[in-house]
Amino acid sequence: MEINELKGIIEGLLFASGEDGMTVRQLSKTLDIEENTILHLLEELSFDYEHTNRGICMMIDEDVYVLTTKTEHSTYIKKMYESPHASKLSQAALETLAIIAYEQPITRIEIEEIRGVKSDRPLQTLVAHTLVEEKGRKESIGRPILYGTTSTFLTFFGFTSIDELPPLEHSFNEDEIEQEAQALFDQMHTDD
Repeated sequence: MEINELKGIIEGLLFASGEDGMTVRQLSKTLDIEENTILHLLEELSFDYEHTNRGICMMIDEDVYVLTTKTEHSTYIKKMYESPHASKLSQAALETLAIIAYEQPITRIEIEEIRGVKSDRPLQTLVAHTLVEEKGRKESIGRPILYGTTSTFLTFFGFTSIDELPPLEHSFNEDEIEQEAQALFDQMHTDD
């Protein structure tokens, strides 16, 4: 593979890893390339971000490489988050919201087990839209955060209580998640 293709793959992996990021060792194992080569490619990618007009940059936190937005764009990002209802929710966010609504309080890991994919970004989106909030900590190893819906969620979807959610079988399958997410999505569009 050529260098630009490898840099593109690394960029995609870092983007997909979200705020968890990846270490040089993880990238090396994933790409089956020596760590020294990965370090060189990360340096080139970081140089590219710093010397072009791009909206993202690379941060290194305790040997973990993470893609993040540039600090000089923070006012625009803050403005975007201040008007949470101005943007539509993604399918992933809707799926995550349906899971939280029916299974709350629930941890991020439990959400990911149901969805089968990472849910950091959809969860961040829902928190930013004030549809979901922290409801405490689970009494288990690591004391993970428990998430639940907010009063904004109830107001937004026209409920007075969480008990008004339509009944759903306790065990989720992929079709049920998609159907429930689509129902919430349809309701959002009819309210516009």
